[in-house]
Amino acid sequence: MKKLFNILLACSVYCCITAMMATFTSCSDFLDEHTPQGTLSDEQVKSPENAEAMVVSAYAIFTTAEDINSSFSMWNFDVRSDDAYKGGSGTSDGDVFHQLEVQQGVLTTNWNINDMWVRLYNSISRVNTAIALLNASDYDMKTQRMAEMKFLRAYAHFLLKRLYKHIPFVIDENLTYDQYNALSNTTYTNNEGWQLIIDDLMEAYNTLPETQADKGRPTKAAAAAFLAKVYLYKAYRQDDAATNQVTSINEADLQKVIEFTAPALYANYGLEDDLHNNFRPEEEYENGVESIWAIQYSRNDGSTYGNLNWSYGLIPPNIPGATDGGCDFYKPSQNLVNAYRTGDDGLPLLNNFNDRDYNKAADNADPRLFLTVGIPGLPYMFNPGYMMEETSIWSRSNGLYGYNVSLKQNVDPALIDQYLIKGSYWASSMNRIVFRFADVLLMRAEAQAQFGNTAEAIQLVNRLRTRAAQSTQMTASYPSRYGVKMFVSNYRGTYSKQDAISIVKMERRLEMGMECERFFDLVRWGEAATVLNKYYAEEIDNCAIYTAAHFTANRDEYLPIPFEQLSASNGHYTQNVGNW
Repeated sequence: MKKLFNILLACSVYCCITAMMATFTSCSDFLDEHTPQGTLSDEQVKSPENAEAMVVSAYAIFTTAEDINSSFSMWNFDVRSDDAYKGGSGTSDGDVFHQLEVQQGVLTTNWNINDMWVRLYNSISRVNTAIALLNASDYDMKTQRMAEMKFLRAYAHFLLKRLYKHIPFVIDENLTYDQYNALSNTTYTNNEGWQLIIDDLMEAYNTLPETQADKGRPTKAAAAAFLAKVYLYKAYRQDDAATNQVTSINEADLQKVIEFTAPALYANYGLEDDLHNNFRPEEEYENGVESIWAIQYSRNDGSTYGNLNWSYGLIPPNIPGATDGGCDFYKPSQNLVNAYRTGDDGLPLLNNFNDRDYNKAADNADPRLFLTVGIPGLPYMFNPGYMMEETSIWSRSNGLYGYNVSLKQNVDPALIDQYLIKGSYWASSMNRIVFRFADVLLMRAEAQAQFGNTAEAIQLVNRLRTRAAQSTQMTASYPSRYGVKMFVSNYRGTYSKQDAISIVKMERRLEMGMECERFFDLVRWGEAATVLNKYYAEEIDNCAIYTAAHFTANRDEYLPIPFEQLSASNGHYTQNVGNW
């Protein structure tokens, strides 16, 4: 079967073990006082079938524990960035996310603040149960499966740390109930927390194979890409416990980024010929050469809806007769659209891209714009049967959040009932790539630029720009049919260190637009307050919700520790800085 997460879904042993797993309603319920030995006989514990079933159960929770309001892609929380508006019918539609978008009125009691915390710690619980079972088992795949579980545990802790900064790390799978309840979220400094994630990943990296037969299991390259990302976050030190400011950039960590992005580690990977191939649901495009590790979704696996991705269910627009019921969330901002403008030399307008709004009849644009953003006057999902317009069809808010639509999460309506399925919301079987090779190139370019190795950094950026120029399989007719001007070229000449850093940061935004990385990048760089307050001021004419928006430095970089978790911690948790 195509997808790892579905291998055992129908197996009675899987259902039996899954039934043991508690659905925790708060972090205080995170650890149930049982061990695998206490719920299964010794003989069962040693069964390879049971060990493998629990491993698959741990993988599966990374699809089953997320939903439309708590997507592990983090799109719901990327609405805090300058890439996207929240969308929906108005500010009261998903009001707690509106509060995050304008950084006003956010409460520690808001359900979305607690909900993501609980879902991710439930995922860690499932992984730790699998690790405990593996430790007790007699299984020839034990060492490799243990490495896979350490990778997944690192993934959940990484998502939590990017959101909340100061978190309890559950890295002992044999904690008693009392030991769990004594965990603190400030036991480790910010830097030590990143190191704990790295420790799990190093175990995975040292064990995982170069290739995996089952799609969805991480490889050595996936662990390397993940290590590079964590080291890159760690490099931008936030050592002052009283602030969220970047206090220094650590060269030893940057050197690790270069080590774990070395080309030899990625012999089995590369860039797709066309960027859009990474965002197509058809089986022939999934798990392609650029996909280093992806969350696997599927259809037609014997269950009613298959293992579909419901976490993007709020994003499709509401097209009458097609995507009826689409909620139209996560809409690309005008600022992001403007960032794709290019000058007469085919290069980004680094310092003045937002001096006016993009005009498709007059402006040159990077071809990636048309693969990232659906724009009025152009086909939605490259299908001329669905021409976008500035009407309520393309904006449930009647223009409050503009008329642009995200393309990377959506699927052509022509594929309804094939790859786009209607249930309570819209879902698709399209994989979500977590680590793709383009990101590896960008991480390496950023580290090289910070070291002042500008020629190497620009060369890596140019690989992506060369690919951007040829990413027109879906849009080749746009210039002649719709009058757009596509022009992108490579950087030439020599650049200062600061110029190279600016170039890499802009390229990261263009390449990874609407992939839910932008807000976290701004926080990592220490630029969130400066960039976002400027964005609010400039974007008011395009989106009036920003009239009262303000990003408060040393508060808004991270979510508050949820009130429910603080209350249940018996004084062991400390609230994040910022007068929450």
